Amino acid sequence: MRASVAPTAALAAALLSSLARCSLQEPKDQVASALSPYFGTKTRYEDVNPGLLSDPEAPQRDPELLEGSCTPVQLVALIRHGTRYPTAKQIRKLRQLHGMLQARGPGDDRPGNASDRGLGAALADWPLWYADWMDGQLVEKGRQDMRQLALRLASLFPALFSRENYSRLRLITSSKHRCVDSGAAFLRGLWEHYHPGLSPPDVSDMECGPPSINDKLMRFFDHCKKFLTEVERNATALYHVEAFKTGPEMQSILKKVAAVLQVPVNNLNADLIQVAFFTCSFDLAIRGVKSPWCDVFDIDDAKVLEYLNDLKQYWKRGYGYTINSRSSCTLFQDIFQHLDKAVEEKQSTRHQTQNLEHTKSQPVSSPIVLQFGHAETLLPLLSLMGYFKDKEPLTAYNYKEQIHRKFRSGHIVPYASNLIFVLYHCENAKTPQEEFQVQILLNEKVLPLAHSQETVSLYEDLKNHYKDILQSCQTSEECELPKVNSTSDEL
Repeated sequence: MRASVAPTAALAAALLSSLARCSLQEPKDQVASALSPYFGTKTRYEDVNPGLLSDPEAPQRDPELLEGSCTPVQLVALIRHGTRYPTAKQIRKLRQLHGMLQARGPGDDRPGNASDRGLGAALADWPLWYADWMDGQLVEKGRQDMRQLALRLASLFPALFSRENYSRLRLITSSKHRCVDSGAAFLRGLWEHYHPGLSPPDVSDMECGPPSINDKLMRFFDHCKKFLTEVERNATALYHVEAFKTGPEMQSILKKVAAVLQVPVNNLNADLIQVAFFTCSFDLAIRGVKSPWCDVFDIDDAKVLEYLNDLKQYWKRGYGYTINSRSSCTLFQDIFQHLDKAVEEKQSTRHQTQNLEHTKSQPVSSPIVLQFGHAETLLPLLSLMGYFKDKEPLTAYNYKEQIHRKFRSGHIVPYASNLIFVLYHCENAKTPQEEFQVQILLNEKVLPLAHSQETVSLYEDLKNHYKDILQSCQTSEECELPKVNSTSDEL
């Protein structure tokens, strides 16, 4: 029976292998596209902004962006790194699953349809090209993500990204290679914007200099003892994630995949199923091809696996525990320190020149602040700000009730996701309070303000809304472990 499907499987594998060599081609297969919205934090940026598929360098101008007498004077952007390789841990799990498929003998073909047996064989023959050295590093597609984002933002805010302001750029990054390399790729995109057709110099030789590393800002979670103790290293903190893995929705997928792959169900677990699903996403995002791993799952499976990923993000980075978001206070305050300084400088310049005619408006000292981090940097901050909060918590037991949830990590923090604060100076303001206004963009779309649902806020109103975070949230106190009273009765 195995022999009857082997030629078909071998042909399929050969065809898929040849497709794999055509790197970065945009897949046309509708099945791959159908699964794309459910890849969680492994989602491609263009799946959140489909308009980029046709022209990834053209700015997607949101009609809600301010224009006219209000001119942008500063942009502070928090940017997740671009598309990356799987981590070494994920690669080891994939290797385990791949080895299990290759170890199947002729006797492992159970009764089933030919397509299932052919798929198992195609997966066993599908080249496992991931290696341990890749370990979460930025891929070429990730560099392209950053370069194209730079070109779009430079076109969207030409006055801020002027050639004159290039040396005033301020770049901060996490120490992880994928973030450092993302910052460098963004700078190369700006160089291309300023010098079309010229090869960029080394980043260290550029006027603005290379990004500076600041993990206390970009990886604040690594420096928060309370988070590390109560969440990161707490075996019970992700109870709902583990409970969902053994719940009916995941167990149903487990049985189905075991039948499709023709392996004993006891050899599989939720982690292996999830890494198989992510392999579909990695092959699509990194190489632009649809691997046979995508054929293992349908949309109903994808929705369940997305929820499993979202559960982890919710309880570890979102609203699950208060410390998840409160640990990001320092980063939030840092953003507003940049904005405050720009307001002060603009006011000072105005006072100095208000009696002089034909004085050119001077840019602030840091018109562009770019900070490169992780999904784990963005999600806590957005939670701190009150975004994407559902009425009920995400749990292992309310999957069906949460089908239409707001907290969908892939729609919030795909690869290259970005949270941008734009500070405007409004020339014709009727009152001093109206002179400075702010808009917030998420993934290049104006994000309605959490407190008002308006698309623009007076700067002072925004600061007032977040007064508690800006004035009372001290990371040293928030992250301090509760003191344990140790009294002894011993003499």
